Amino acid sequence: MRPTCRTINDMDSFFDDIDREQRRASAPLAVRVRPESLDGFVGQDQAVGPGSWLRSAIEHDALSSVILYGPAGTGKTTLAHIVAHTTNAEFVEVSAITGTVKDLRREIDAAERRLLSYGRRTILFVDEIHRFNRSQQDALLHAVEDRIVVLVGATTENPYFEVNSALLSRSRVVELTALGDDDVSRLLDRALASAEGLDGAYVLDGDARSAIVTLAGGDGRASLTSLELAAQLAAPTSPGAPAPSREHPARITLAQVEEANPRRGLSYDKAGDMHYDVISAFIKSMRGSDPDAALYWLARMIDAGEDPKFIARRIFILASEDIGNADPNALLVAEAAFKATEVIGYPECRINLAQAVIYMALAPKSNAAEAGIDAALAEVRSGPRREVPSYLRDRHRPGSEAYGPYRYPHDYPLGWVAQRYLPDGLDAGAFYHPGPRGWEAWRIEATARDRSGLGDEEGKE
Repeated sequence: MRPTCRTINDMDSFFDDIDREQRRASAPLAVRVRPESLDGFVGQDQAVGPGSWLRSAIEHDALSSVILYGPAGTGKTTLAHIVAHTTNAEFVEVSAITGTVKDLRREIDAAERRLLSYGRRTILFVDEIHRFNRSQQDALLHAVEDRIVVLVGATTENPYFEVNSALLSRSRVVELTALGDDDVSRLLDRALASAEGLDGAYVLDGDARSAIVTLAGGDGRASLTSLELAAQLAAPTSPGAPAPSREHPARITLAQVEEANPRRGLSYDKAGDMHYDVISAFIKSMRGSDPDAALYWLARMIDAGEDPKFIARRIFILASEDIGNADPNALLVAEAAFKATEVIGYPECRINLAQAVIYMALAPKSNAAEAGIDAALAEVRSGPRREVPSYLRDRHRPGSEAYGPYRYPHDYPLGWVAQRYLPDGLDAGAFYHPGPRGWEAWRIEATARDRSGLGDEEGKE
């Protein structure tokens, strides 16, 4: 038989293929089973389902610059690789972590030569694009604007805060959401059966599957990592035992999943969107008088290592903003909780925070203090100049004897006398509107009863 002849280039390509296969074989499960077409993509129907702009753009190879935004493990990088496998354009990738402005300019220059010489487009993928600093993002701007490159950026952070507004205005933002439980389960089935994955050599128990889905929390990559680690534990280790195969599959049990995941870590970035989402849910749960929900969001923050003083400050603010004088003790409880976080710290101060949170959730609510001061500030900043009534002015000055009489409340029954304290043009109720609950409502009712029938007698000046 005549031997096969290869050119030097053929041999280079041959060894490149071997290297590529070896790298793929040793890659994590999530990388090995990553689909190369939209037919294999799981979830995100709202973003890439039938009839969506992104799906149509990918299928027709007519993609324009896009920012893929969503939590980890939702398919942003997978979509970029699907684009790489389906487009006729050149696909290049620059790291937002290690890449420099020089790297970007090199790729942009190459893209421009490619476009001018061969009429071939370049798709530039930048993962974690929010990690690019301002100068790096600016370096992209003209290339995107002139369509020298089609940008595909991926980020877990809100691009409207983290990405150059000029760059955003030239791109389309597509938001991806956490995967549903059914989507995660489909990913597991594919990984178990796929020849590039576990190739039918493992069987996943039902309770083990449920545990992986729960632990993943909508993160597809995390679910595949859990499956891979549990499979390693399920493989027999005794000498001479056959390796798991389709003919002799190994069982993956709940115990192995739990051993592979000794501690669950829900997504929480103290400087990112999840941080703000969780603290928002925490505050709204206390405002909404739901102690269970407030404790759940508190636990999410504590478990993630959130600064206890940050949590206590939010409780402190809520005590006046949403409870106020409906329960004046709320402010004292919040102050005590804040002090506890300073003096005691974790883990014990979690109990002090929990006590304060439950108190805030169960307290009667009033936003009269916040609404009142905001209304008064608005009047001061935009209303006319209003003079202090003469009888309220300081008396330690020449000519003060001509001021009108000031009625001293302590000279009257119950320490009160009818007297105008507002400047002209403003009437009672202009700013303060007491809530109908708690101490605030009770004091308004009691004051009204006390004042009824009192004469407007004269007091001392």
